[in-house]
Amino acid sequence: MEDLSARLAAVDERIADAAHAAGRDPSEVTRIVVTKFHPASLVTELYGLGVRDVGENRQQEFSRKAVEVGDLDGLRWHFIGQAQTNKARAVRAAASVVHSLDRTRLADALHAAAQPGDPVLDVLLQANLTDDPGRGGVAPAEIEALAAHAAGLPSLRVRGVMAVAPLGEPPAAAFERLRGLADTVRGVVPDATWISAGMTGDFAEAIAAGATHLRIGSAITGPRPERG
Repeated sequence: MEDLSARLAAVDERIADAAHAAGRDPSEVTRIVVTKFHPASLVTELYGLGVRDVGENRQQEFSRKAVEVGDLDGLRWHFIGQAQTNKARAVRAAASVVHSLDRTRLADALHAAAQPGDPVLDVLLQANLTDDPGRGGVAPAEIEALAAHAAGLPSLRVRGVMAVAPLGEPPAAAFERLRGLADTVRGVVPDATWISAGMTGDFAEAIAAGATHLRIGSAITGPRPERG
């Protein structure tokens, strides 16, 4: 627990330094701790250290951990992996935020999965910043139409955009493109102000480009456990 606390404090200090360097208030930036491959007990430990935003990539692991952790007041689960339409109900059942909405069929599936009394689901539109159509994310030319479609589904609330910086190019350039796409989405949904960008190796560049949400894993959680 002491090591976890120290890593968390060190990352938060780096986030604050990067925010100040960019002329921003660190309170504008939400740090999401990505706990994939770690046991649910780690989420409970992080919660005890004040963490309220945790992220998962894989639906099955995500759903299992959410049940194991149980109801912790104020804990927000962020689903950040690629979602299959046939898993939309399971994702929606556990997620506070879905970062990876990248097609209209998935928007429709998440909307259809809403149960009576469910809260509105916050979603981010994942943009593909590469030239590879096989990568996750909507093509930049199609993000405006996706925003309009998702905004028309009453059980979803479009919060903004998400992307992963491509390998092989400076992350700052990629995040600047994402900021432009964020402007496009705000043209459709004016209050969609979130930008989910930046991981352990590039969150300073993401903060400089306006990121509001960072997805940070092993720098806080430590090495992933061996998977048998």
